Amino acid sequence: MLKDIIIALQAYGKAHRFIKTHRLWRVIIVPGLLYMLLFATSMYFFWSTATDAVAYLNRTVGIAGWLERMNSRWLSFAISFAELVLTLLMLLFYFSLFKYIWLIIGSPLFAYLSEKTEALIEGKSYPFSITQLLKDVWRAIQLALRNSLWQTVYTLAIMFLSLVPLIGWAAPVLALFIECYYYGFSMLDYSCERHRLSPSASIRYIGTHKGLAIGNGVVFYLMHLIPVVGWMLAPAYAVVAATISLYDAHKER
Repeated sequence: MLKDIIIALQAYGKAHRFIKTHRLWRVIIVPGLLYMLLFATSMYFFWSTATDAVAYLNRTVGIAGWLERMNSRWLSFAISFAELVLTLLMLLFYFSLFKYIWLIIGSPLFAYLSEKTEALIEGKSYPFSITQLLKDVWRAIQLALRNSLWQTVYTLAIMFLSLVPLIGWAAPVLALFIECYYYGFSMLDYSCERHRLSPSASIRYIGTHKGLAIGNGVVFYLMHLIPVVGWMLAPAYAVVAATISLYDAHKER
């Protein structure tokens, strides 16, 4: 898996050079601006909602009064940290929902960009077919809904885990890796579909190459640490990098 992760990480550098060389900015900038605006707006409201929810839970359970009676700095620190962990998990959960909505909205562009990338790599052209594009979009929507269901199940389980002292502190990291895997999965599936893998075959294939999906998702999320520019470029770079990483992984086998 480590080898696949390295391939996926290196693919982002290749994706940047690839986009510059083939001047693909025109299919990146406009949807990137839309994504940036939606992301910034959503995160503002998501953060407000998450903090309000944790505060409500605190008041309902009566944790503040209990801590005051216990008068323990260590307990206060542990509870405060647990509240922060739960807030981060809720934020990741909200972002997952936003991500899947964006994957559905952007699926026509992502399918086209993945196909364009592979065509340029191999020096051949794929004839445009509106029927095929619609099939790609429908498949992407189905897999997005399937992945969102499974990720929700895992995230809810991790939220319960976060309530366990000490062990629960690792919950955000576990949730983030699951988030990375499922996002990378969606990016890789565009190439799998083009190679005529059925949804079930694609699930099995990516399941045996989890590193490609995790590595792709990790860099996608790291790009969000760069305000504005990172937000704008992250989705398109993820598509191109996923296509390149799958192509490179095939060459090495």
